[in-house]
Amino acid sequence: MATKKFGLNTEPHEALVGAHRLLFKPEVLGTEFLDCYDRLQDTIRQLRSETDDPAETDTAAARQSTIATRIFLASLMLPESARQFVRWDVMVDGSTTSTYHDPEEAQQAAAEIPGAEVHDVGLQFPDRIFVDLTEWVAELYGGGRPPTSSGGSAPASPTPGRRGKGTSRSRA
Repeated sequence: MATKKFGLNTEPHEALVGAHRLLFKPEVLGTEFLDCYDRLQDTIRQLRSETDDPAETDTAAARQSTIATRIFLASLMLPESARQFVRWDVMVDGSTTSTYHDPEEAQQAAAEIPGAEVHDVGLQFPDRIFVDLTEWVAELYGGGRPPTSSGGSAPASPTPGRRGKGTSRSRA
């Protein structure tokens, strides 16, 4: 009888971005990662569909896409890192009245307070960092597969025929 042992990561994954140390969950279920990734893709698809001309760059849509990417990444972080990474403060006259980790909740709270404004006080990085972090977590949690492929996909079948080690020269 053969025994195969499988290890589970127990230590958080660490991303160092400048002076910031971001800790990601040691393990996530494949469906947890895919569910988070699907929400990100749905948001991006919705933002793209709102623009009639894809060549047109809508800064509001680009901003929303970046926020969606940050929320996706934060959903895979340990809570302390996530709280630093995505945070919106509701402020009145320069004072913070409340803090939210969802921009829509912050906007709703601000709408109820006269003179309140929402300030994005989470970590800000160049877009290339968000892209690199997204690709990195896809490798970590997606098992090296593109996030759109199913976890149960079988490997490609070999081409029919025998695998030869000879050359293509014919014998006379």
